[in-house]
Amino acid sequence: MASKGWFNLEAAAGVIPETQYFEGDSAFSFLGLTRTQRLYGFGGCLAIGFVMSLLGTIMLFVGSLGSFAVLYAVGTIVSLIGTGFLLGFGSQLKSMFKPVRVVATIVFLASIGLIFVSAFVIKSDIVCIVFVIVEYLAYTWYTLSYIPYARAAVLRVFGM
Repeated sequence: MASKGWFNLEAAAGVIPETQYFEGDSAFSFLGLTRTQRLYGFGGCLAIGFVMSLLGTIMLFVGSLGSFAVLYAVGTIVSLIGTGFLLGFGSQLKSMFKPVRVVATIVFLASIGLIFVSAFVIKSDIVCIVFVIVEYLAYTWYTLSYIPYARAAVLRVFGM
């Protein structure tokens, strides 16, 4: 029995156009995954990453700074790995280090490392949270680079 509704990706195969993101460049193409399976993999990684980051945040409020750092950073990395299901890791890395995104990428990756440093070396909740905020802002700026004129619009909103 065919599933009906918006979540039936197989039935929508003729409706959803093939794009560069779904062509054979996926890091998981050697597994022979269909487009739908790759979308599920992406969504699964995104959900797992979100849950891990949320659990990490809960651990921060409980008072376990080390658990927070590990869960939050690994959750972010798992979410980022999910794009491998769509783009492939090689394509993702090339895209991340294009000139338009390189600064945001470096700040994003450095802030993940600095979350660990602030939790395990400095042992400061405040510094750790500052690096989480920096990571979030860098990732937002990175993401905006994929949307035409989004960065310019954000700068205009903030009067820069």
